[in-house]
Amino acid sequence: MSYSERINAIINSSVQVKQSLLSHAELLTSIEKAVEEIVICFRNGGKVLFCGNGGSAADAQHLAAELSGRFYKDREPLFAEALHVNTSYITAVANDYSFDEVFSRLVKAKGRKGDVLVAMSTSGDSANIVKAIEVACKLEMKTVGLTGKSGGKMRGLCKYLIDVPSEDTPRIQECHILIGHIICELVEKELFA
Repeated sequence: MSYSERINAIINSSVQVKQSLLSHAELLTSIEKAVEEIVICFRNGGKVLFCGNGGSAADAQHLAAELSGRFYKDREPLFAEALHVNTSYITAVANDYSFDEVFSRLVKAKGRKGDVLVAMSTSGDSANIVKAIEVACKLEMKTVGLTGKSGGKMRGLCKYLIDVPSEDTPRIQECHILIGHIICELVEKELFA
């Protein structure tokens, strides 16, 4: 297969997964509910915490920046934070406790009832993400999970599971950023109409 053919195949694969989102009614409803919960959270003075590993960490940081900085509108900042951005904290906790604890300890420190945790894992099985969700639930935070097709261990833990119908990590991550942008746009529009 030539580079040109491979490029076309990759783009078509990405388009097909995104197209499949439109027929996934439960996923679309979960996106709507996540927007509603985040709007309520911000209206009540709360915060949105994001967590993910690797590419999902990059996506978490990207989406937190869209909310805390700006998306389309020049407006007041919103309290949104990606939990992995303090490398001194991450390396200390990973060394002194376990990498499985890096997000759950911060959720325990920063999370409050009514805040929202957006947890991102393509497999849905990342131990540190699962532990963060468990702590968030104990704190009565709202939990939104972005995963791939199976949902993994996050299925049943998250109040709202947005399970992209794919098992291909790059395609799942591409949809996660699309879904994240949809959420940011709708939240911003609702709060700053």
